[in-house]
Amino acid sequence: MAAPIVLFGAFDRHNFGDLLFPHVAAALLPGRELVFAGLAERDLRPFGGHRVQALHRLAGDGALRGAHLLHVGGEILSCSARQAALMLLPADELTPTLSYLEHRPDEERQWLRTWLGTASPMPYVASRDDLPGVGRIVFDAVGGVALGALPPAWRQAVLGRLAAADAVGVRDATTLAQLQSAGIAAALMPDPAVMVETLFGAEIRARAGRPPVAQVLAAFPAGCIAVQLSADFGDDATLARVAAQLDAAAADTGLGTVLFRAGAAPWHDDLGRLAQVAARMVSPVQLFESLDVWDICALLAHGRVHAGSSLHGHIVASAFGVPAIGLARPDEAGQPAKLAAYAATWESPDAGAWPVARLAEGLRAALQDDAAPRDARRRRWVAAYREGFERVARCLR
Repeated sequence: MAAPIVLFGAFDRHNFGDLLFPHVAAALLPGRELVFAGLAERDLRPFGGHRVQALHRLAGDGALRGAHLLHVGGEILSCSARQAALMLLPADELTPTLSYLEHRPDEERQWLRTWLGTASPMPYVASRDDLPGVGRIVFDAVGGVALGALPPAWRQAVLGRLAAADAVGVRDATTLAQLQSAGIAAALMPDPAVMVETLFGAEIRARAGRPPVAQVLAAFPAGCIAVQLSADFGDDATLARVAAQLDAAAADTGLGTVLFRAGAAPWHDDLGRLAQVAARMVSPVQLFESLDVWDICALLAHGRVHAGSSLHGHIVASAFGVPAIGLARPDEAGQPAKLAAYAATWESPDAGAWPVARLAEGLRAALQDDAAPRDARRRRWVAAYREGFERVARCLR
């Protein structure tokens, strides 16, 4: 009998891509006994996710001795314990918690160990110490563009765990170069989200016939621009610039605008900021409030064009053949950015995110893009991911 597989990742909080990853892995591992694990016990099923167990609580489960551990993707190689813990908090507890911990480093260390069930500084990169008796440990299309910016001890902790793994797949050339320079044998493969249309396209398209996607399509019969912004686009000047650019794009194209969130965990997206953009606009606009990952997929699949800061909004739109552009914050120049690194790896070497001040220009360019090369690219992505996943999955047999 094949050993169980523990699917481990950051799908214990609401983030669009992270919630999709275990669905992709499960679809490609038919018939296998799967356990869904994160750092915290959570039930994300109301949002289209999974019921997730805490990894540290599985350590004493004798039924999992010999199980394999599959890291299912995400920017986990540069996610610190502090970041992980804060993103697992309810949104209304974030500010009070930060205020309390600000001058209490000893209490923070203890809180992190208790909250996450591990003393690791980089807890989404698991090792055999985290699940004693585990069989193989593999990494499926993970990212870490900011790995080089970590404190040396944290970086060495990540590299040590990767070096001890049985297979490592990474999703962008920036991360790959950093691992190769450290002597880590890693292979390049696309992000798991490139498989969403191939694996789930029929059921996603069917959602166009019912709320909330049906209301969007009815409101904008000529089509819509699906727009997502992370919370760090939230200063007044940036929001005003976004609104003006979207009005200009609407005047050019005749399309409506739909503003949606790709994550509701702390530091992700904020509905209030999107409402501020909508309030500044004069062209037709709607707020898309659903946080169900399949509703978000359906919105992206039926948009005419997508713009956003979310890597996985970009990938899912592209997987359905919808032209997509990335958005960069005004303060992002020169900093490692996972969307830009991914686009440069899998789209074109000069691909990158558009500045907010040129959002309308970027949308015009995307709409003029030839569909045939886009279709060819996404077929290559699916083929490359299947090949990469098969290479990783050989270790799980």
